[in-house]
Amino acid sequence: MGNPKDFDDSPERFRDENPDARFGGASEVLFEQAMAQTRMAICLCDPNKPDLPIVFANKAFRNLTGYDEAEIVGKNCRFLQGPETDPEPVRKMRQAIENEDVVVVELLNYRRDGSSFWNALHLGPIYDSEGKLKYFFGSQWDVSDVRAARAEEHYAREMARELSHRMKNMFSVISGIVNVTGRMRGIESEAQEINDRVQALGRAYETTLDDASAGRIEIGQAIRAILSPYDVGESHLRLLGNGIRVPFAAVSSIGLVLHELAANATKHGAWTRDDGLVEVDWQEKGEDEQRVVEVTWREKFGPKVTIPADAKGGSGNEIIDRLLRFSNGCIDREWHEDGLVAVARVPIWKAS
Repeated sequence: MGNPKDFDDSPERFRDENPDARFGGASEVLFEQAMAQTRMAICLCDPNKPDLPIVFANKAFRNLTGYDEAEIVGKNCRFLQGPETDPEPVRKMRQAIENEDVVVVELLNYRRDGSSFWNALHLGPIYDSEGKLKYFFGSQWDVSDVRAARAEEHYAREMARELSHRMKNMFSVISGIVNVTGRMRGIESEAQEINDRVQALGRAYETTLDDASAGRIEIGQAIRAILSPYDVGESHLRLLGNGIRVPFAAVSSIGLVLHELAANATKHGAWTRDDGLVEVDWQEKGEDEQRVVEVTWREKFGPKVTIPADAKGGSGNEIIDRLLRFSNGCIDREWHEDGLVAVARVPIWKAS
């Protein structure tokens, strides 16, 4: 049973004071119960009286605005407006009233104590049985929290755009420094290798910045961005991973690992053959705090593989090993007859 203190007798009093405002039969009882018990703030305005005054406001309306019934009834709804209320939604409301139309607007309103709230106002006409306009019905909903969430999301997007712009500039500056240094020291090819790695990192981060504010990003989009410059086509590259989300910090490790593997496949591995194929898979594995993202690189139909004497070989592999050790990760390599199979594991926190 409801609390007697929560009982709202304003619908009954409205009926008694407005004997011509009756629905008749069960509809009248339902109206009284709905207006008395709903938590939605509701008011009725009379368009047949000067200045469209409020003639009914339920308890939820009074609780929302902080005004007593005597301070509400007889006033136009504009008394809820204040210095920061945007005139545009007010104009739309006025136009809807003139056209006897339905409108939904969001506007800044003010309570009796001066505090503001964002009001999602639904406004529409009510007609009697003869089609004559009797009232305008208004329902109010405090959407301040919703607006705040929207504002925070918008701010995060704007920050992501700004960060993306700055990161592009930063990577451009780094590339310029590397190129100039390479030319001055006569090591252009080495400088180009470094620049390729810098650009791979840039691509990985750029595609994930919009997700960064959430803490975890969908790793698949970063992997596609890292491998997209190789443009080998679907017949030479298959991406098999699912839609897992990983911490933003894992992007750099995964990005550079895949770049080095792709560069090696282009120079020495599967992508040197017309029918060469690389399959890339990524999964989240492990339990509790020991979870990892596992990325599998599998080359097929490549040239016959010669296993390096040190089972690693090349500066690219050394970079991969050092990078993964730094992030507490690891990589296992197997040299099959037609291509390399490498499985890299990067620690991530427990999935939420």
